[in-house]
Amino acid sequence: MKRSTLTLFLAGLLLLGLWGIPDPGTLSERLHFLSEHNHTRLVPLPEALDLAGELVPLHSEDAQERLTKELLTNTYWHSNTLQLLKRSSRYLPAMGRILEEEGIPQDFLYLAVIESGLAPVVSPAGAAGFWQLMPGTAKELGLTVNDEVDERYHVEKSTRAAAAYLRSAKDRFGSWTLAAASYNMGMSGLQRQMDRQAEHQYYDLLLNEETKRYVFRILALKCIMQQPRAYGFDLSPADYDAPWEHRHVPVDSAVSSWGEWAHQFGWSYNELKRHNPWLREAFLSAPQGDTLWIAVPVSAVHQTSGSPAR
Repeated sequence: MKRSTLTLFLAGLLLLGLWGIPDPGTLSERLHFLSEHNHTRLVPLPEALDLAGELVPLHSEDAQERLTKELLTNTYWHSNTLQLLKRSSRYLPAMGRILEEEGIPQDFLYLAVIESGLAPVVSPAGAAGFWQLMPGTAKELGLTVNDEVDERYHVEKSTRAAAAYLRSAKDRFGSWTLAAASYNMGMSGLQRQMDRQAEHQYYDLLLNEETKRYVFRILALKCIMQQPRAYGFDLSPADYDAPWEHRHVPVDSAVSSWGEWAHQFGWSYNELKRHNPWLREAFLSAPQGDTLWIAVPVSAVHQTSGSPAR
């Protein structure tokens, strides 16, 4: 076969593979078609999308391209997105209740998802925990951060701290979208760019690459995690991590060994840390002022609030 003929033949196959099958039409039908036929194609954009009730300008070419990039990245990064979906049932319900109590829209759950992957991690810059707070910011928001206790890893307390930041940012900028952007680059940094560019909408600002992607990453995860099957992620209820069932007991004095302390409840040190990742050392050298409330198994009988029972 001549080279020119071969080229035309391959091009024809390519066109047939990409466009030879009729497009089903609506967004829902197109997403279902892709998942059913396992085609690797561009992920269609939703017809309308908002962040906390603030519409995304999907008529804008720039917004379309940025959202497409994040939808493609997270739709086809299968292992990572599957892990996020799997963990979501363990943490998002509790986080969602706290955000509701604090007056923060539920869409900000996906901010925590992109910040930490719903894991108690630390960044190279020193941001830590589920909401990736820097030490100084965390302390300003009322969290304890030291070598033995770091409440940035405490699901409930760090969520309330993040809610306080977001509420303050919303009050300052008048927009939840700008509040989200400020979470990434700081309120002062965002304000400087708004003043410099004479713009007051996130989608009109020229920002650094990370912050340019930031809101669109939140939006992409919102789309995928609210409709996982439509984007090709077919998990059964049993595939999701079960929410932890535990109760809390008070500790108001030094603990010489958290490992020994945990044994009275039938847990190892490893299991204690899984449920209490904010305990950063293997001991508590002195009372921290307020009583600490430690998660323990629901069925365990509490014997002591300080050093382990002998």
